[in-house]
Amino acid sequence: MLAIVIPYYKHTFFEATLKSLGNQTDKRFKVYIGDDASNEDPSALLETYKEQFDFEYIRFKENLGGISLVKQWERCIALTKEEEWIMILGDDDVLGESVVQNWYNNYNNFYLHSTVIRFASKIIIEDTGEITGLYTHPIWEKATDSFLRKFKYLTRSSLSEYIFSRKVYKKFGFYNYPLAWNSDDRAWLDFSDDKPIFSINESIVYFRLSIYNISGKSDNNYLKNLSQISFYRYLILNKIEFYTKHQKINFLRRYENEIRNIRRLKYREWGFLLFYFLKYFDFKEIKKFVKRFLNSILRRHEY
Repeated sequence: MLAIVIPYYKHTFFEATLKSLGNQTDKRFKVYIGDDASNEDPSALLETYKEQFDFEYIRFKENLGGISLVKQWERCIALTKEEEWIMILGDDDVLGESVVQNWYNNYNNFYLHSTVIRFASKIIIEDTGEITGLYTHPIWEKATDSFLRKFKYLTRSSLSEYIFSRKVYKKFGFYNYPLAWNSDDRAWLDFSDDKPIFSINESIVYFRLSIYNISGKSDNNYLKNLSQISFYRYLILNKIEFYTKHQKINFLRRYENEIRNIRRLKYREWGFLLFYFLKYFDFKEIKKFVKRFLNSILRRHEY
């Protein structure tokens, strides 16, 4: 059985989300809606869908998403029963009508072989009403390769188009980055648990980009930078061995540049980077790194 978890806060596009659930051609799922003490009560709207699909609605007394989106996800997941598989669906995102049906149709293909399942996706750009082209994926793909494609802007990824097993969620959990920025990227790297991601390209999940969600806002860049710094440090510490020399350099430089976006690097961060340049790279790359370090020291002493 499949649990679809909706951390609810915004009413603006919620009806479209519910309508997409009501339109599913296969109703073998249960929806769990966790209301994050929203000022917009969805009860009347939910009443109109009570005959269309099975759901439970719980209103929490305290807002948690404003402090930690990951903790809000976690308490919503805690509403679920013993469903083996979980999807976290944004309260403004939309499922194509065959998502659940094709998940079951492919079940025997991925069961025991994958713990992270992914659908094709499109972006609804709310400002213009435009819907982007289709983002599809290799049917079987290593999680590290999947992230590399996103890193190189060859694809996109967000929380709503994934289904993951309860077993790996219990094993790893979501990492609590600021704004939950990169929490999903890290989850797929962890949750895959050394198995490939399985993709179902026949069905589409629509991610809505608007001023109401984190991706569409530009006033939170500092917190996004903090998250990026922490995430790329994790990536270097835990996943860098899966990449080529050129890719390793790109990740190390990205970590360095994310720090530079908000402040100067500390000596321990230069030491962290130096360790990996000495471990993986030749004299030419080490020389470039040392030059950047010395230039940083010189600039520091100019102030």
